[in-house]
Amino acid sequence: MRRLLAVPYFIWMLVFVITPLLLMAGYSFLDFSGNITLNNYAEFFSGNYIKMTVSSFWYAFLITIFTLLVSYPLALAVRMTSNKTMWLLIIILPTWINLLLKTYAFIGIFGRNGVVNDIAGWLNIEGFQLLFSDAAFIIVSVYIFMPFMLLPVFNAIDDIDNNLLNAARDLGASRTEVLFKVIMPLSVEGVKTGVQVVFIPSLSLFMITRLITGNKVITLGTAIEQQFLTNENWGMGSTIGVFLILMMLIVMIFTGGSSKKQVNKI
Repeated sequence: MRRLLAVPYFIWMLVFVITPLLLMAGYSFLDFSGNITLNNYAEFFSGNYIKMTVSSFWYAFLITIFTLLVSYPLALAVRMTSNKTMWLLIIILPTWINLLLKTYAFIGIFGRNGVVNDIAGWLNIEGFQLLFSDAAFIIVSVYIFMPFMLLPVFNAIDDIDNNLLNAARDLGASRTEVLFKVIMPLSVEGVKTGVQVVFIPSLSLFMITRLITGNKVITLGTAIEQQFLTNENWGMGSTIGVFLILMMLIVMIFTGGSSKKQVNKI
């Protein structure tokens, strides 16, 4: 009976996961004329694509770090509130809004005549162009990915037994020691999950780079979009996609691990 229940899952995986991956891998060995070639892989290892790969990892790293720095204290604050569900709902609500609409909203906020420059004018600060900059790209990305980092981190922190925290305080630990020696070690698995769900999608961003930075920031996601939609070079686009998936798997391996709580390590 259990095997029969698993049949729809395997069919779904075969049609929507395995088959597209096999098609992409197959297209990566084809040139414009449909002939089998290895030139796509040779071109990928040229200087331009290597620089693009390093740039993608750098921006994904920055986005992940800043998202974690914002989400972790927020998760701690939500845990101490009396109505956790309401605050989580307020934080998660923006994820219900279309990503394109949120991006266009930031164009208005960061533009030359936007809210940021209006506030700068009130403070007698000369106006500046924040839109089409690296900073704008990172700010928008952090805002979009923050709920996805917050939820696993909050769940990990919220699952910590209060008796452990009380015991640490009774033994003379300060608040800082409780945070660094009890809460953080026990919430590592939540952080790992958050890093996965933020870092991996950050590698393939393309719409935000176009609208917020005017394509001044080029990532692997941008390159895939250009190869498929602009150059119509499905072979090269598939090759970049194959390497992007391999990089995502590597990230998942390094951020994976046992989900057991690390009580014995404290």
